[in-house]
Amino acid sequence: MGRITRMVLYVKCCPRSDSRTDKLATALLETLGDYYEVLDITQENLLPLDRDTLIMREAFIEQSNYSYPIFDYAKQFAFADTIVIAAPYWDLSFPAALKSYIENIYVTGLVSKYNENGAPTGLCKAKKLYYVTTSGGPYNPKFSYEYIKTISTEYFGIDETELIYVDMLDIDGFDANKILEDKIKEIKERK
Repeated sequence: MGRITRMVLYVKCCPRSDSRTDKLATALLETLGDYYEVLDITQENLLPLDRDTLIMREAFIEQSNYSYPIFDYAKQFAFADTIVIAAPYWDLSFPAALKSYIENIYVTGLVSKYNENGAPTGLCKAKKLYYVTTSGGPYNPKFSYEYIKTISTEYFGIDETELIYVDMLDIDGFDANKILEDKIKEIKERK
């Protein structure tokens, strides 16, 4: 009997072609050893939700009609077995493209629902989400990872999250290449 593979969704929010964050995420994906699908949200035309889009989306949700392309990202996220999000720590948070992505995937009926008490209940299949980031200076997870962790566990129903990061990569006196190489080695030793 063949090995059953899990689908890992790699949500890549790394605008730079030589992204250090992407290098860390790629090392992680290699250790997971499963099939993974790359969604490079910096190359998608993801826009923040506006009034007209919200009205249209709500009408489809009320009909439980999720067949329109506007729901494709949410379905992809909801059905992934494992999720890896990679985004650099920029200007005290993550790039705006990731926030637009979150707005587009948070669809009631696909990634979550509300119970009889009005509390959110997650519907996502994934049991684990990895958040991978790098920072040029000191990293404070409050403004990026903690947000991702909270929405993942409390709204998406993903039981476990893990932060993988390196920081101080742009500070004089710190060897950025060594810091990055050491972390990649640590990740690869997980196998």
